[in-house]
Amino acid sequence: MLLVEDEENIARLLKGAIGDSFHSFTIAKDGKEGLEKFMQISPDIVITDINMPKLTGLEMAGELKKLNPNVPVIILSAFSEREKLFNAIDVGVAKYFLKPYDPDEILEYISSIADELGSKIVELCDGFSFNKTTHALYKESRFVALSKNEKKFITLLVENENTILDDETIKVSIWDESVSDERLRTFVRRLRGKTSKTLIINVKGLGYKLRFFS
Repeated sequence: MLLVEDEENIARLLKGAIGDSFHSFTIAKDGKEGLEKFMQISPDIVITDINMPKLTGLEMAGELKKLNPNVPVIILSAFSEREKLFNAIDVGVAKYFLKPYDPDEILEYISSIADELGSKIVELCDGFSFNKTTHALYKESRFVALSKNEKKFITLLVENENTILDDETIKVSIWDESVSDERLRTFVRRLRGKTSKTLIINVKGLGYKLRFFS
């Protein structure tokens, strides 16, 4: 994910609202830097403000589309002039959100085009599914809010579908500091309470794995 926004406060707030839903979240402060970072990191999706110095969001989007015609570009703007909307369509913008926008609506839209981004929806037990692109968990198509570490845990288990992960592997992958066995058990217990008692399997003496749809 690449966010191009010249207002630092807005960029910080948006990253705080949706940043944890993505494997990586890069911020550029203007259109020129956005174009440079796009060429460096090749993001799956770009969100950009429309009015910025050096290059506007629409000008940048036009350049991005020359580099990768398939990358979805989402425009954020305080303006609703018809001409700007037509210009956004002309450069191939995927979606146009007017400020003030709801971050959850942006996430919902990204989830709706996940298949186009090459993502894979993994079907889990009890009506749960996991989007490997946005790292979002759903219960019968309804979004389940997870903490950053909970997303790391679910992602780790999804990526190791046929493996039982031992406690130490999980601790090192999720936390930066030393974690006790009791803290891990409490973490898993709370996550089960938020999701399902049968979604996360504890294989006694070995570790944890997810129960997938069968």
